[in-house]
Amino acid sequence: MSVIAHADRIQAPPGAAVRRRKSFLRRRSTVAFFMALPLILIVALLVLYPASYAVYLSTLNKTMERFVGFGNFLFLFKRDSFWMVVEQSVIFAVTAVLFKAVIGLVVAHFVHNLPAKGQRKWRGMLLVPWVIPPAMSTLAWLWLFDPSYSAFNWIFAHFGIDPVPWLGNPYWARFAVILVNVWVGAPFFMIMYLAALKSVPDQLYEAAEIDGANWFQKLWYVTLPMMRNIISITVLFSLIVTFANFDIVRVLTNGGPLDQTQVFATWAFRLGIESNDIPLGASVSLFMFPVLAFAAIFILRDINRRGNEA
Repeated sequence: MSVIAHADRIQAPPGAAVRRRKSFLRRRSTVAFFMALPLILIVALLVLYPASYAVYLSTLNKTMERFVGFGNFLFLFKRDSFWMVVEQSVIFAVTAVLFKAVIGLVVAHFVHNLPAKGQRKWRGMLLVPWVIPPAMSTLAWLWLFDPSYSAFNWIFAHFGIDPVPWLGNPYWARFAVILVNVWVGAPFFMIMYLAALKSVPDQLYEAAEIDGANWFQKLWYVTLPMMRNIISITVLFSLIVTFANFDIVRVLTNGGPLDQTQVFATWAFRLGIESNDIPLGASVSLFMFPVLAFAAIFILRDINRRGNEA
């Protein structure tokens, strides 16, 4: 048999190798990989290299002349201010994402139930907060929260309500930061949920209506299960962006009052750039990675589990 197989290989036409190569290139996964290869290289250059360099910087002392290993991390773990920033970052991210998810779902249902002509107009208007650069829109909010000329306090004064120290009180300052982040990010949830709502078959709603389901039962047993993967991916993406947010806190409060609104990004900037301790600032920024990695693994594992069950 081996002699016959060897003879067949010898007698194979010269174009067989070319045909095999063409068949290999026709595979969608291979073609897709080579088409995405330039983008992969760009991402590796712009993301992996800075991340690797940040890891290297975090192992140096303040003058970046001596290797200290995990010394910067051990120093941070002993500081109460570091754990305060951890707590504030988690509260800020989780609260903002939760409100964005709920508001986005409500607004998406509102737009979805409008006539086709009206949907385009409302989609365009509701996407404006997300399209405007956050730093620019935060400047407008800064004027609204201004301690001397606050538009909100001007309205309160007409109703006999005492002025609110929006950015001077830690609790109101946290509320203001979360409010601006929700205003900027909720349209992203809205547009993602709106796309998911349009993919839900109308037959499922008709069957639920025949079974006597009310609007809440349709939402709970039809809409949300069909949108579950989109909700998970959107929440994960928003959690990553919100957790690493810099511009809103920097422009609105600059971490004040008394560092009560500092998050990882702003505190890393203060330590690394303003305090001229780049290795310590790099250590703070790297601490975001395990937190976000845990959230990503948890959410993606849940998506894969549901996919396997389906």
